[in-house]
Amino acid sequence: MNTVLILGASGSFGRNCDEAFAKAGWNIRRFKRGKDDMNMAAKGVDVIVNGLNPQNYKGWATELPKIAAQVAGAAISSGATVIQPANVYNYGAQAGEWQANTPHQATTRKGKARIEMERILRQSGAQIILLRGGDFLDTRLSGNFFDFLISKLNKGRFIYPGRADAPHAWAYLPDMARAAVGLAERREALGRVEDIPFAGHTLTGEEIRAALSRLTGQPVKIKPFPWLMMKLLSPFWGLAREMQEMRYLWDLPHSLSGKKLQEILPDFKNTELQEVLKKVVG
Repeated sequence: MNTVLILGASGSFGRNCDEAFAKAGWNIRRFKRGKDDMNMAAKGVDVIVNGLNPQNYKGWATELPKIAAQVAGAAISSGATVIQPANVYNYGAQAGEWQANTPHQATTRKGKARIEMERILRQSGAQIILLRGGDFLDTRLSGNFFDFLISKLNKGRFIYPGRADAPHAWAYLPDMARAAVGLAERREALGRVEDIPFAGHTLTGEEIRAALSRLTGQPVKIKPFPWLMMKLLSPFWGLAREMQEMRYLWDLPHSLSGKKLQEILPDFKNTELQEVLKKVVG
């Protein structure tokens, strides 16, 4: 039986991977940050899923490289494949459909930190699978941005942070986790480093609003995100300051290509949007 070590099993990506790998019949090993030695925890495992992240955006520039070096070391010592959830910060502000070979042109601090993290993994010598998704959609409240966007849905309001007509990439985490399992099970046919975009759902704010209206059976209006309040809170609240740095993504038309994933997993299908929203909204 294959064994997977889940790093960050209590986080949104790690938890969904925990469930997906277990459902697929894998033996699950969970890493306890601050208690376990990562090299020891990785001994004898086939795959490491890295769901570790600095909390509340704190210390990305210093903490992400440290995490990457730890994970890379554990992968080398155990011979395991690393599945790393990657995001779209790397691409910078170039609009369009992002593919596996799209240049990484980040100008933000968080984007540059992700590029550095991935550089460490890529150059480690371990097999690395970068599964690159958009903003997360989860089946429970987990601190993802979408939780706030639907916080006033019971009053018929959908809060949206940018242009309502701009396509935006979303990743439904149970689907992304299923893709991670599929890639793990085909790892021997993959290269040493694979950058695989996860298309997920590409949606405008208006398309989400309309889908939420259909789901709830009531009119739903788009309300603007309180960016001014975030600006005023920035000197006192680090998360507000960090959120502003990524504001451009809500006005930048973008999507992720599903071509490469489909070539590797030809039978993979994303969950239909209305079913996704049923699970997300609850």
